[in-house]
Amino acid sequence: MRFGRIRVLCWASAAIVFLTISAQAAPGFGRLSGVVVDPSGTPQMGASVLVAAEGTGASKALELLTNERGQFSTARLLPGFYTVRVTLAGFLPTINQHIRVTSNLTTLLKIELDSVFTSLDRLRRDPQPPPMDTEEWKWVLRTSSATRPVLQWAEGKVTAGGEVPTGGAAGRQRARGRLELTRGARRPGSVANLADSPATAFSYDQKIGPTSSLLLAGQMSYERSASAGIAVMWLPSGNVQSGPETTLVLRQTKLGPGGPTFRGLRTEHASQLALGDRFTLHYGAEYVLAGVGLATSALRPRIKWDARISPNWRASVLLAARPSSNDELGTNELQSALSELDALPALLWRNGHPVLESGWHEEIGLERRLGAHASLEVATFRDRARHVAVFGRGQMADPDFFQDFFSDSFVYDGGRSNSWGSRVAYRQKFSDDLEVAAVYAWAGALAPEDVAANVGLREALQTRDRHSLSARVSGRVPRLGTKIRASYKWLSGPIASRQDLFGEAIYQLDPYLNVSVRQPLPNFLMNGKWEAQADLHNLLAQGYVPIEHRDGRLLLVPAFRVLRGGVSFQF
Repeated sequence: MRFGRIRVLCWASAAIVFLTISAQAAPGFGRLSGVVVDPSGTPQMGASVLVAAEGTGASKALELLTNERGQFSTARLLPGFYTVRVTLAGFLPTINQHIRVTSNLTTLLKIELDSVFTSLDRLRRDPQPPPMDTEEWKWVLRTSSATRPVLQWAEGKVTAGGEVPTGGAAGRQRARGRLELTRGARRPGSVANLADSPATAFSYDQKIGPTSSLLLAGQMSYERSASAGIAVMWLPSGNVQSGPETTLVLRQTKLGPGGPTFRGLRTEHASQLALGDRFTLHYGAEYVLAGVGLATSALRPRIKWDARISPNWRASVLLAARPSSNDELGTNELQSALSELDALPALLWRNGHPVLESGWHEEIGLERRLGAHASLEVATFRDRARHVAVFGRGQMADPDFFQDFFSDSFVYDGGRSNSWGSRVAYRQKFSDDLEVAAVYAWAGALAPEDVAANVGLREALQTRDRHSLSARVSGRVPRLGTKIRASYKWLSGPIASRQDLFGEAIYQLDPYLNVSVRQPLPNFLMNGKWEAQADLHNLLAQGYVPIEHRDGRLLLVPAFRVLRGGVSFQF
């Protein structure tokens, strides 16, 4: 009996040892998570992260994309050493080797992307930097269920949470196309703008590679004459808010039956460059060629210098020919491409030759953050223009009054203007569904004075300073999903041109009362997102200035009363 018991104990001990050795030999899985930032510490969205196992017989490399917080994460990696390669447009590629992944643990990384300038600056300060110790920027924590994959390539599609798309809406991260049926004009009065007529427009977002996008947009108007345009936008970062942008716009409009033809071309490139930890340089230029028979052209550069003085203080210096046209409610990549179709400057006529509205804006600004969701901005600026666009209504015999051909509106070259101004703006975001802005501005604009029977309109227009108070409320109605933007701008006196045009573009303000509505509609016929849209500008028809002068009786209109509406379908 004793030998039997001893034999059983020996077999039991051997089994326990065998199971223990087997459990220790069974490979567990680890994880690799991290954040990608620029030299200033700002998280970078859309960075391409390639995770490849080192050694022979390694599995296929894993491709990831960082989310809006600059984060990425893998799942179920075999223990061993890995190489991580990070690329993003505008930065130098970064490669980190020999990153160790341990069973049942998460390895966390912080990867900083450098530009050419920051690399040269570091090299100048320390020509022979010591080799980086990976333990200084790598640490290990126990695996947590809160650490999840963000974006991952699976069978040619981007998926979230490490899930494989199963069809339907699983692989759709954002709309790829947009179709609009509308009636009305965004900015009537000039043949360089889209006509006030029924139109069909489309835009399509073609993904190229992990992050890049090629946006195609077009519009066809039809009623009294044909108008067609096409726009192409190249976004290496895939986002209109960050990274370089290249745009090409072609437009052609037949001005009435048997009339002349307007042709316009606009090409633009814009980008940004981080200079160290505190400075960012935004730069770009556009070239415009337009005319009716005779053509005119202009080259318009733009540069802006941003400086982060402290976590709550920022300063900026701006030099630009004209503001950006990207001011649509709820702007995204698809809507931005459509807006480019109507981004040509106004075409004027003077002494028998076409000219483009032109000028220079110089601005110095300072911004103070007031908590996490509010800011106060002050700026002083100077506006100089050689050709100021003045809009109005009436039929004039003088050829310098360039008729719209689609209405009784005209555009007139008001001549030169030179003024200084200042602006104070407060912005507050109460929630994701409610944001307000209030702006005070003191700036110059053309105003009619000394109007007499023997004085021409150009001689009667003089630059006069005006005060203005503006307020804007934008938000979203819960449950209904209705997006509303309402604004009002009060002016201290009559004007014939726009006052503080750059401030209006930055804070999405137009003179007097304006309302924009976007209402989601129930899906029908096709899967996608249907939306009704309505834009009402200068709803009360305020600010019209009737005058009589040598050229006759007319009505100057600094802001037309416009109703533009329709439906859109995104898919």
